[in-house]
Amino acid sequence: MSQLPSEYSCEIGVIGGSGLYAIDALTDVHEVALATPYGAPSDTFRIGTLAGRRVAFLPRHGAGHRLSPSELPHRANIHAFKQLGVRWLLAASAVGSLKEELAPGHFVFPDQFFDRTKRDPSAHTFFGNGIVAHVAFGDPVCHILQEILREAALDAGAVCHRGGTYVNMEGPAFSTRAESAFHRAQGWDVVGMTNLAEAKLAREAEISYAPMSMVTDYDAWKEEVVDIATVVRQLHANAELARKTIEKAIPAIPIGGSVSAPRAQHALDGAILTPREHWPEARIEELGPLLKRYV
Repeated sequence: MSQLPSEYSCEIGVIGGSGLYAIDALTDVHEVALATPYGAPSDTFRIGTLAGRRVAFLPRHGAGHRLSPSELPHRANIHAFKQLGVRWLLAASAVGSLKEELAPGHFVFPDQFFDRTKRDPSAHTFFGNGIVAHVAFGDPVCHILQEILREAALDAGAVCHRGGTYVNMEGPAFSTRAESAFHRAQGWDVVGMTNLAEAKLAREAEISYAPMSMVTDYDAWKEEVVDIATVVRQLHANAELARKTIEKAIPAIPIGGSVSAPRAQHALDGAILTPREHWPEARIEELGPLLKRYV
């Protein structure tokens, strides 16, 4: 895999969810199309400068919202962020609330996930096919990054909730009332369709990951019908607050080794079970950016 120009190198990445398709505050912007062994990412990356930091932005669903949740190229997206040198990854997304107190317009910063997806499990990992790794995932969110993001959201004027469980359903349809009631009965907090695979792959790529869940509606557990027009209006309102949050969070992220690396950034230490001499050369090439510290 060819070396990228140094001006494309970034320590900070941002994934924009539904309604958040750009960060207007970025300056000196380059549009960069990256190739990966897993196909093309969701879109070109917008690489620019904010508060003196180089930042890579990717709209999760592509410009014009072309990709449904079940079509997202998660492995390509995270592999591309790793190619750019990203160590800290912020992820904004729309969610439905499973609790009365998590109202539309509120921001939730979940620290756990529950998987209710149905797709091929291999889409949630870079490993297998000759190189086996088992990363620790008990704490799937980087608490350093999450707290920076939460404090920035508070400063931007958001009503914030720390912690909770994000249940990742398949989509693209919203929940049935039975599904929503089941999710609530488990004590889960928000429901979405995108974050779990990102979190798992970011951990394998040794990238600190923190989600920001922006509530658009009460899912299907309340009597009223979830109206898509209302959801879209809330999406746009949430997106504007998310932009302000991200612009405030980025200057607070420690870069250049200014703090000890979180555990997520050395998650593969001791996690690769296959001895080095048994690694297939083709897989070393495919996983190049992930294995750079280990070859």
